[in-house]
Amino acid sequence: MIWQADSVKRAGPVRVIATRLAWPCLGLLVATKMCVAGVLSPADLKRVEDLRPMFAGLMADLVQTSKRTDIPAVDADCVKATVQNLVEISQELSSYEYLITIEKELTNVGENDPTRDVVKFAIEQSANILSSQRKKIAQLPDQCTRSAVAVAKSQQALQVVDATTGILSSIRSRL
Repeated sequence: MIWQADSVKRAGPVRVIATRLAWPCLGLLVATKMCVAGVLSPADLKRVEDLRPMFAGLMADLVQTSKRTDIPAVDADCVKATVQNLVEISQELSSYEYLITIEKELTNVGENDPTRDVVKFAIEQSANILSSQRKKIAQLPDQCTRSAVAVAKSQQALQVVDATTGILSSIRSRL
């Protein structure tokens, strides 16, 4: 715990906020990584590991951008809306985290075990959440479509959502 306190002091408030917002979503991804180690290929595991810094970096960048004083308030509000969408994704995905972590119990279970169906269900629901939230992020309000900053940040968020969806789809196809 000491290392966490030191890193929080050095990270600054923006990084702390981004890290706190990222944990529920990242918990899902990390739990999936640990739980399906026997199911995923090394390349898939690497992709899951790469999601953590990508998501945390995106959240930090978005929060920092939304606080910039050199951009119009409308642009900052558009970026904040993207942050809010990512927070919603994170909160909704956290409800399926436990179900996906059940996967670790499947090491000696047959193909028709009901637990496998529960994990598939959780992954499918997570993918549905990502899909619906992706639509919200992609459908920028009119005032945001006129902002190069808002459009760029929205595109970055969509890339992270797409990468996460790809990982979940890859996991589901192996179950």
